[in-house]
Amino acid sequence: MTKNQKLLTWVEDMREMCQPDQLVWCDGSQAEYDALMDQMVASGAAVRLNPKLRPGSYLFRSHPSDVARVEDRTFIAAATKEEAGPNNNWADPVELRARLVELYTGCMRGRTMYVIPFVMGPLGSPFSLVGVELTDSPYVVVNMRHMTRMGTQALEELGDTGDFVPCLHSVGAPLEPGQEDVAWPCAPMEQKYIAHFPEDLSIWSYGSGYGGNALLGKKCLALRIASLKAREENWLAEHMLILGLTDPKGRKTWISAAFPSACGKTNLAMLVPTLPGYQVETVGDDIAWLRRGEDGSLRAVNPEAGFFGVAPGTSYQSNPSAMRTIETNTIFTNVALTDEGDVWWEGIGHDAPAHLIDWQGKDWHPGDERPAAHPNARFTVSASQCPVISPDWEKPEGVPISAILLGGRRPKTVPLVVEGRDFAHGVFLGSIMGSQITAAAISDKIGQVRRDPFAMLPFCGYSLSAYLQHWLDAREWIDADKLPRFFHVNWFRRDEAGRFLWPGFGDNVRVLEWVVKRVNGEVEAQDSPLGLLPHAKDINTQGLGEVDMDTLLALSKEEWLEEAASIRAYYEQLGGVPAELQALLEDMEKRLK
Repeated sequence: MTKNQKLLTWVEDMREMCQPDQLVWCDGSQAEYDALMDQMVASGAAVRLNPKLRPGSYLFRSHPSDVARVEDRTFIAAATKEEAGPNNNWADPVELRARLVELYTGCMRGRTMYVIPFVMGPLGSPFSLVGVELTDSPYVVVNMRHMTRMGTQALEELGDTGDFVPCLHSVGAPLEPGQEDVAWPCAPMEQKYIAHFPEDLSIWSYGSGYGGNALLGKKCLALRIASLKAREENWLAEHMLILGLTDPKGRKTWISAAFPSACGKTNLAMLVPTLPGYQVETVGDDIAWLRRGEDGSLRAVNPEAGFFGVAPGTSYQSNPSAMRTIETNTIFTNVALTDEGDVWWEGIGHDAPAHLIDWQGKDWHPGDERPAAHPNARFTVSASQCPVISPDWEKPEGVPISAILLGGRRPKTVPLVVEGRDFAHGVFLGSIMGSQITAAAISDKIGQVRRDPFAMLPFCGYSLSAYLQHWLDAREWIDADKLPRFFHVNWFRRDEAGRFLWPGFGDNVRVLEWVVKRVNGEVEAQDSPLGLLPHAKDINTQGLGEVDMDTLLALSKEEWLEEAASIRAYYEQLGGVPAELQALLEDMEKRLK
């Protein structure tokens, strides 16, 4: 237990409101994890996978209404609507708190309230933050054990007087005496709320048991709440992977990359290079906290302790390191189950067997119209299992970032790679990012392109206009000679027949090679209206056969004038952006004309 009076008082206040049948303080031990899994297997909430094929692994199936982040039900309850910005759903903090108190009163009747103390960031790091999540979901407890440093070690980090981010979560499904539970309890969509209160940096989540809606250390704390703290304290909380690339000279370059969900962050973070002499090591695949290091550089840590990855499309061809990571001790959610007690999903790299149980628990056969696994099906696994995890991944001081990649899914218009002319121009490239919407969020617009600056549209805890200014202001607290270089990449360009022009996956190292050479001043680039482009000869395509580098690096004047108009409209939608970025947009338009 703990002697932290603030924590004890808060837990007691929440217990009185939620009225659980019992209260359990989680210690994060293997014995606790195993006992919860046994309990969920016995209740039918989980399936124990075949221990010979998938040791220590389990399958969960969510309710069909609870399969992804619910952006429409995610709120920033800032003091004013302007502070939240047009990029967020704003709610009056007093009104929202009152509505939630109504819902939370008695919401855990018939259930157990679990107290999960957790640390985001390496233990003992000045980067790290302590959170405490109260939940009535044992599924959340076992996932948080993979995704955070939780339990006794977190209470030790907190100490008797330390501060923490309070995170309250309920599935919103109280049980009356004698009422039988369901495998995946959750509330109807209109009762789901993922609420963030900037005033006291607290998170209240109600009605959803899934992913970033319920694992409150993830998007809620590590991005929305952390971005608010970062703005106050001169650091950055970003939706970015972190990797180290060692080249044939033995030189290591640390790179972070901002891509929207389901755009290949995990694949890039665990890249298996096709070029000899290159090696990638992973620090993180989703979130980066970036601060000024003692040497004046921009240093990054991964606040998470695990991977919550998209399963469909992950295979030994696309991401062998991820596949090896999830061979054991993994939680699978909404994938298909084989008759042998293993898992299957679309894009796993081998054909479906003659019979499966799909993600909704129904019989499935090849040729059925519906997918066997949900498009946003997930795996949760500890990062320590990753075969390419960096020896430096838990370094308290973080790793020094030399290059920041930006990107998304764009079938046309956007070239394979373009470099920002300087730091401000790099922020401009981050501000104009766009990507096709994927199944990572519930949306009726999947496939359409939406603007997503720095891939933070769903995750920034305040106005994106102020957020872009915060990025520009980073020049004041990072040493001028240590500023990272920015590169916008697009692996997803297609030809007129719809075929990908670039092989992607392990061959993306060929673009990273050019990035490293640019960072080290070893190769020239050519100016263009969008930024600095490679000379086609400087991208190593040896062994790839025919690659249409001219189209991959082409900029269409007509398409980019349309793009500029779209960017201008988006800037207006944000309520305006910093004048420096407006000027860079006007400069791009002049160059195009």
